[in-house]
Amino acid sequence: MNPLEHQIHYPLGDALPPEGGTMEVAPGIHWVRMGLPFALDHINLWLLRDRQPGADGVMTDGWTVVDCCIDSAATRAQWEQIFVNCLGGLPILRVIVTHMHPDHIGLAHWLCERWDVRLWISSTDYNVARVAVYDPQGFGGEAGADFYALHGAQDLAFLAHVRGRASYFPTLVPALPPRFRRIMDGDTLDIGGRVWRCISGYGHAPEHMALFCPELTTLISGDMVLPRISTNVSVHASEPEANPLQLFLTSLLRYLGLPENTLVLPSHGKPFTGLATRIAQLQNHHRERLEEILQAAHDHALSAADTLPILFQRKLDTHQMTFAMGEALAHLHHLWMDGKLERFLDQGRVQRFRVPDRG
Repeated sequence: MNPLEHQIHYPLGDALPPEGGTMEVAPGIHWVRMGLPFALDHINLWLLRDRQPGADGVMTDGWTVVDCCIDSAATRAQWEQIFVNCLGGLPILRVIVTHMHPDHIGLAHWLCERWDVRLWISSTDYNVARVAVYDPQGFGGEAGADFYALHGAQDLAFLAHVRGRASYFPTLVPALPPRFRRIMDGDTLDIGGRVWRCISGYGHAPEHMALFCPELTTLISGDMVLPRISTNVSVHASEPEANPLQLFLTSLLRYLGLPENTLVLPSHGKPFTGLATRIAQLQNHHRERLEEILQAAHDHALSAADTLPILFQRKLDTHQMTFAMGEALAHLHHLWMDGKLERFLDQGRVQRFRVPDRG
């Protein structure tokens, strides 16, 4: 166990929901855990008991789904098991997606069509997902490879991997529901007679939506607050001057006003309590990495590729490298935008960052 984990509490211990089944974690909230074919090998999804008026105005009992997993034969089969074993014969009434990453939105089109229901999501994330699904160069291809090369990536296998990522997003998210219901920061949703407040977050996704229920003192945190790992915060080729780490750290402050005993339901890892402690850990983690990068930049100018050993002590595969390069740039841009580093293009046409000469 990571030593920092001793500072937060897992009220369910090591219990996990069975494959193809659910586990109730709070009244009317059921935990679904599905596998992913990545180093981060699972995602948590949530089924909330609900009651909504139908088209004829008659109230219907059923379920709201929060997040969907990627589109694959395995995940569809797992959902089919849940439909049979876990819904008590009741229908899905709506699908809420916290943000547009493939493990969250991948099967939204299938679930919405299967149950003839609406997708609820932020407008920003829905429209960025449309770009990623229907524009094959949206999240990879030559533009992505050129971007990483500009920032010091030289490994030919990695650059070839990025060129092949033009089809990455639509492989996992082959389609989107053609219509959606917009949710925004501060909106309140009636789910099963309980109020859930939407809390927007930035830096990880364009407009991530977490959900907090005061009655249950429960936060569905999505990817904004995770118990064991730090949320990926990246600069991408489509927004090359972004400052996502600043956005992310500022967004974390939105959760500090929630009660200390809030049960946090994250998208990865196990449900936990100790939200303020975990936020402090994340802030300290990034503050330490920023200081280490700044110290290294006193010795010589850094490209994003140069900072990878500072941020990551483990060996990275080509898939993880895309996240790592984006994360490195996020830290460099935070220091650059804060005036602590300056950016320049070296003679080899690599973008580097150095401590400004104040003399």
